[in-house]
Amino acid sequence: MNIGDVSEQSGLPAKTIRYYEQIGLVRPSRSENGYRDFESEDLHKLTFLCRARSLGFSIDECRTLLSLYEDRERSSSEVKKIAAKHLAHVDKKISELQSLSATLRDLVDRCNGDDRPECPIVNDLAHSGTA
Repeated sequence: MNIGDVSEQSGLPAKTIRYYEQIGLVRPSRSENGYRDFESEDLHKLTFLCRARSLGFSIDECRTLLSLYEDRERSSSEVKKIAAKHLAHVDKKISELQSLSATLRDLVDRCNGDDRPECPIVNDLAHSGTA
């Protein structure tokens, strides 16, 4: 398969596929004319990487997960440990975003949004974090 075929089938842009090749996540063979020649195994890896990235795993986490995917003697506890750590990171980020949302909601609610210059949003931005 050429890069266009695997791009279409994996859901990844060709540019991303070339990047994944550059950093060693996939290693397609090359034909005599230098074109990439992807096997079905490469397509499976790219599909795996597409899904992992869509779940927010970093490139380094993807590299580890891909090596575990390829290791038929792995224990699922290794995979679970990586996913649990990532889940904790996602949960922390959600909590931070909920706090940010509550703060912004309060500021927006307190602002009259009229023609007067008085604005709790600007006042908060100008005075938060200062002594």
